[in-house]
Parts: sequence; C-alpha cells; structure tokens
Amino acid sequence: MVADSVGASAAATPGLLRRVEAVVFLTVFLDLVGFGIVIPMLPFYVQSMGGSARTVGILLGCFSFTQLLATPLLGRYSDRHGRRAVILLSLLANAAAMALFALASYQQLLPLLFASRILAGATSGNIAACQAALADVTTKETRARAMGRIGAGIGLGMVLGPTLGGLFSGLGPWVPPLLAGGLALVGFVGALFAMPETHPVEKRVTAQSQTRWSALQDSPRRKALGMVLGLFFAVFLSMTTLQVAFALLVQARLGWGSKEVGYTFAVVGGLGMVIQGGLIGPLSRAAGEFKLLICGALLLACGMAGLAVSWQAIPMMVSVVLVGVGTGFLQPLISSQASQVAPPSQQGAVLGLAQSCGGLARTVGPVASGWMYASWSTQAPFLTGMVSALAAAGLGLLLRRETRDDAGG
Repeated sequence: MVADSVGASAAATPGLLRRVEAVVFLTVFLDLVGFGIVIPMLPFYVQSMGGSARTVGILLGCFSFTQLLATPLLGRYSDRHGRRAVILLSLLANAAAMALFALASYQQLLPLLFASRILAGATSGNIAACQAALADVTTKETRARAMGRIGAGIGLGMVLGPTLGGLFSGLGPWVPPLLAGGLALVGFVGALFAMPETHPVEKRVTAQSQTRWSALQDSPRRKALGMVLGLFFAVFLSMTTLQVAFALLVQARLGWGSKEVGYTFAVVGGLGMVIQGGLIGPLSRAAGEFKLLICGALLLACGMAGLAVSWQAIPMMVSVVLVGVGTGFLQPLISSQASQVAPPSQQGAVLGLAQSCGGLARTVGPVASGWMYASWSTQAPFLTGMVSALAAAGLGLLLRRETRDDAGG
C-alpha cells in the first residue's frame, strides 16, 4: 500500500510526475465512467418514477448544491491533511451512492434516488483533489498539459460511460448504476495501493488556519482569482443545460431514447478525450492558453445556439460537436488558470473554491433549465447556455488583460 509523502523537491522528478498523472488519470476515468453511465439516462429514470422536467432539474440541483457546500471543505482538508485521503473518501462514497441509486431504480423510489445524488454530491471532491495533486508536482509550463490528463480521463470516461449505460440499460434500470458503483470500487482499490501523497507536511503549515473564503481574501491576485471563479460559474452554467434539457429535447423533437442519448454523450466525451488527451498541450504552447480559452467559449456558444434551433438529426449532431470541442478546450484551461493564480499552500483551497463556483452553477443551472424547458420553451435553456458561454469569453478577455498587467507590474 502506498501511503508515503513525496518531498518538496520531488515536484520536478519526471518519474513522480508520470506516476501521479497515471493514477490521477485512472481515478478520474473510472469515476467519470460511473458518472457517464447514469447521468445521460437520469431524465428517463425520473420520468419512469412519475417526475417531470422540473424534477430532473431539482434532482441535479440537489447533487450540485451539496457539492457546492462540501467541495471547499474537502479542498481545505486536502491542504491540511493531503490529497490522498480526499480521493479515497470520494471514490468509496461514490460507490455507496451508486448502490443507493441501483436500489432506487429497482424499487422505483424517487426519494431514494434523491438521497443517492445528495450523498454523491456531498463527497464529490475527487476532481478538485486530483487537480491539486497535479498542481503539487507540476510547474507553470507543464500544468496545462497535466490538467489535460484529467480532461482526457473525463473525456474517455464520458465516452465509455454513456456507451455502457446505453448497452446495459436493456438488462434493467438497476444494472447501469450497479456497474458504476463497481467501477468506483475498482478506482478506490487502485488509488489505495498506487497513489502517493503529493502534498508534503512542510507545505501544509500555512493552510492550517484557512477559512472558507480566505483563499480569495488572502490571495495577492484577488481580482484575477475573482475572474477565474466567474469563468468557472459561466462555463458550468452553460454546460449543465446539456445534462438537463438535451435528453428531453431530442426525445420531443427526434423521438430518441436512452440509448441514442447515451451515444450522443459519448461523442461529446470522445471529442474531449482527443482534445484534452493529446492536443491541448501543443495547442496551448503554440497559440497560448487565453486564445484557446476564448475560442472554446465561442464554440460552446455556437453549439448552444445550434441546439436551440435544430429540428433534424444532422444539425443537432453538428451542434453537439461544437459543444464537445468547446468544452474540451475550456475544462483544462480554466483549471490551469485557477492553479496559476493560487499560492502553492492554497492550491487545494483555491481549486476547491473554483469547483464550488462550478457547483453553484450546477445548482442554479439545472433547476433553471428544467423550469425554463417546462414553462417557457424548449429553446430557452439552450439560449441561456449560449449567453453564459459568451460571458465566459468576455471574462477570458478581461483575465488576459489582468494577468498581463500583473506581469508588467
């Protein structure tokens, strides 16, 4: 079992970096396979239990609300006690949450389905802890590429997960979440035996007295950090539209079911995997992170606009491709920016706070999307997602100017 802590000087060791990258990739991949198995089909689960579009939004909002409350606490805990414990806790709790999900699906119990998503949200500090672990062992020059490994794990998980969900859904509604829980257990065992502690004791001293918002208040780059938090909110607010309204949209316009929705989410994940797994590093070095970030936000906006007005399969899939490429650029780049504006002793707290802002968007977004879809029109959630993506592009421009001013000053 690996429980040793790496030293501060080990951050530049190529062997350590490869090892941490491999474990983080596997952990995130297995976690997101489980996520991808159940999330595209969640609207159909809710409908089978008598729920509506509003219920879907509230269910996803409950997950994100508990995530919003818990992620900064878990990030702060990782600054004080290390990244490894948070990663292990998140994986084990996710397995338990998926077991509850399977039971809810088998018994057709909507309250138990809510309980499973609340538990999953309260312990979903996995991504932020993995980001902090990579930030511990990378430099500014190598961080975007390393964060791309997390994005590749997310992308590959979101390819395989929805595909497996679509394939296994025919065996019974309880089978996909049970499979997801089993994969979370596999990830737990792998991290237990292979994940080193990347945050050594000597770097934890200044994190002991951290309060919830002190990462923002104490940062010497408060303005830039505030813009990064705004970026997280805007990007994830746009992305949640796909989780809530897409399945309902294509069911109404194209007659698609859980299998087709699962395969479509797999396309989005595949694009993210290709971009974040191999292209993001060379592209960020050639064009610069900010240009790619702004480009990604504009592509996301175009994709959302396309979904709002598409009534046939081909333009719908073209719009999905634009969304997939846009999010493929955005996810690793906003994480890289968050880590660059954070002091080394506050990496976990800042990344946790950034994920918390994303969680706030994932709390507000699903509820608002479900309500707009049911009360206004099928187009309204996607047009809102377009506006959010355009706001992210504007924040990217402002952040670029702010960081240039800091460098010049």
